[in-house]
Amino acid sequence: MIDAALINECADPSLKPTIVEQFVMAAGSADPFAVTVKSGDRLILVPKAASAEEAIAIVRQYAGQAVVRVGLTQFPAGVGVKEPADLKPDLVDPCQNLRKGTAMFAKVLRIVAKWYGNPTSKDVFPQIFEDAVYAWKTGEFGGVGVFQAEDPGIPIEAPQQSDKEVDGEEATPKDLQPETMQDVRHAGIRIDLSRIGGQQQR
Repeated sequence: MIDAALINECADPSLKPTIVEQFVMAAGSADPFAVTVKSGDRLILVPKAASAEEAIAIVRQYAGQAVVRVGLTQFPAGVGVKEPADLKPDLVDPCQNLRKGTAMFAKVLRIVAKWYGNPTSKDVFPQIFEDAVYAWKTGEFGGVGVFQAEDPGIPIEAPQQSDKEVDGEEATPKDLQPETMQDVRHAGIRIDLSRIGGQQQR
């Protein structure tokens, strides 16, 4: 379980603490020095790092040859880096890793939510979150490389509502009404998606 104080201090403010916790549990690691190296579908076994210096040495060894994930959020170490020497020890600093990782995951969530037509129903959020975690692990969603893709910049509405329920504060109908009305007007994309199940359009 990730420390609540660390989340409050370091996590991206666009993600509610419960979403950050779920993200780290689903896609991250409890060990801030954890390094995962994959080449294709093959997991490469690397020594367990006992310090930031050891972890970064492993990252630099494999960066550019394999997919390297690091730290609490299993952040993709090569994103935005041209040379292995540019990889800094702050990648494995718990606060910096959480800050970078949650900011990147928030972008991935926005990309996935946009693909779904930015629904605001709290019932859809678990599927969006699950797809975003999958995209985080694979680096792709809908044929798009999510780490390099442009940030849609659209606020994530669904998790805010989902989080209110987790905290025991039911969202009031007054809070939900504008989004719900907007959702109805823009429901066309979701209707199109529902036909994937083999129903024929008449």
